[in-house]
Amino acid sequence: MRDLFIHIREEVVDIIQQEYQISIEVDKLIINPTSKEFDGDFTVVVFPLAKMIRKSPEVIGKFLGETLQNRRPEIESFNVIKGFLNLKLTSSYWLFFLSGLGSNYGSQNKDGNRVMVEYSSPNTNKPLHLGHVRNILLGSACANILEACGSEVIRVQIINDRGIAICKSMLAWKKYANGATPESAGMKSDHLVGEYYIRFQMAFAEEYAEWQLTDEASRAFEQLKEGEESIKNFFKRYENEYFNKYSQLGLEAREMLKKWESEDRETRELWSMMNDWVYKGFEQTYRRLGVKFDKLYYESDTWQLGKEEVLKGLKNGKFYEKDDGSIWVDLTELGMDHKILLRADRTSVYITQDIGTAKLRYRDFQTGKMVYVVGDEQNYHFDVLFKILKLLGEPYADQLFHLSYGMVDLPSGRMKSREGTVVDADDLISDVIEEAATLAREKGEIADLSDDKQDEIIYNIAMGALKFFILKVNPQKRMTFDPAASVDMQGQTGPYVQNAFVRIRSVVRKNTTPAENDWSNHEITPSERELLVHLVQYPEVVQRAGKELDPSGVANYCYDLAKSFHRFYHEEPILAAKTNHARSFRIRLCEVVAQILEHGMGLLGIGMPERM
Repeated sequence: MRDLFIHIREEVVDIIQQEYQISIEVDKLIINPTSKEFDGDFTVVVFPLAKMIRKSPEVIGKFLGETLQNRRPEIESFNVIKGFLNLKLTSSYWLFFLSGLGSNYGSQNKDGNRVMVEYSSPNTNKPLHLGHVRNILLGSACANILEACGSEVIRVQIINDRGIAICKSMLAWKKYANGATPESAGMKSDHLVGEYYIRFQMAFAEEYAEWQLTDEASRAFEQLKEGEESIKNFFKRYENEYFNKYSQLGLEAREMLKKWESEDRETRELWSMMNDWVYKGFEQTYRRLGVKFDKLYYESDTWQLGKEEVLKGLKNGKFYEKDDGSIWVDLTELGMDHKILLRADRTSVYITQDIGTAKLRYRDFQTGKMVYVVGDEQNYHFDVLFKILKLLGEPYADQLFHLSYGMVDLPSGRMKSREGTVVDADDLISDVIEEAATLAREKGEIADLSDDKQDEIIYNIAMGALKFFILKVNPQKRMTFDPAASVDMQGQTGPYVQNAFVRIRSVVRKNTTPAENDWSNHEITPSERELLVHLVQYPEVVQRAGKELDPSGVANYCYDLAKSFHRFYHEEPILAAKTNHARSFRIRLCEVVAQILEHGMGLLGIGMPERM
């Protein structure tokens, strides 16, 4: 069934065009559910039209209401309160709407668009952490939503499997591991590699601390103007220069990178072994999160193509070379800065491989749009990347989108990977499963089930808690994740929404009365009408989430629908309804609510348990 909102919006736009010869965009017209203190189901916000039409909102609202009522038989009545046109739909429309909903309600037919969504995209020097979890869940949910909107979606990740950060883990393992393996250490394989990234950072910090006490460091600090910055801030800023100019560990890591790029056999064998450890660990975490990818890209496969494009751009005058041999792009005319593309030793940087990856992906899939799900600390990087690809004349350059999201904190504060205080994704998942197990076994009704079935339900509750808590927040906002709060049955949480579904499934299982299709004598109650108004909004919620790449709209819709259902459940007798047609109507209403909750939560990657 086509979205009623679109029907009404298009009608209003057409009426305004015909009567006032004014064009407005359909999406700009605001329609909301009517506030409970007024009579109506939907409200057209008329205020924004007054300035364009140069008539009072009340006059415009009355004219629109009368014209809409003449055109649309489902509009029973209307009223105008200041700048708000409240529309009430007929009971016969709601009965027809409820009976006609199909199983694919909320999903659109294929529209021929092909979209690529990149998410996760980790480095192979450490395990996935809480920040990756937000990235993964956002990317996976957006991919699901875009599919529901009719697009063909290709899910990919670029695995950053080479570079200086990877060499740090490799160098530390070579220096300090004494041949340790995941089996000998009794550790998950990616966690072992992460231990040596932290070990490198610790050794580097010790080395740097010793250097700070030298006369050379003191002289460097004394060159600053008095009061310009604190010693702490100075040394923090000077750290990268120290790594590249003075550090013995930095020198060894850079030498290792050069050996890797020259395909030194021993370096490549070490790299391959440690990366394989990480891939096995990643795959276990992805399975626990229930996410998938259609294709994996590796920086080790794309950096060379990116380097070729940079050298080609240099030859064509798009880029320039400095005296030390490094290659740069000048973006100052675009309000940006100069950006390095190849180092003086001609090793690549992150943006080098990003150029190659974008080109290779377009070759592979000819997508109409590419979405990069990456944290907001990389906003400038992607602005630069997109400008460079446009400068190179890539045909897809105008179809690139950076889905920028805020960082995730814990109640205890920020995570710091270099200090080893990052919360691993695996530990986080285990914590939430433990919280869900406590909730299910203390307050739930699963004790009579087999252990396997209990574990399955607990897993669904835990993933519902984790995913919902993260996805209910607009991506652009920074957020704090609290495992205990995520499973609160009374809060705005996944388990609260799942509980509405469980209640409905229980009611449907207990119902023994044959369904009636004739509800014409049923008088729709306010709580039933509230649910119906929610249900008719669902297709537009999904479409808006796809257009804005914001799953929080779907999450918050599911919560609001569950909240309305819980209120309906307590106000209206269902199995004990006074008449057969009232019982049948309410059972059907419950079934549709469950269908939409399952569909909406499914878009977020959340399964719905039958019991909890």
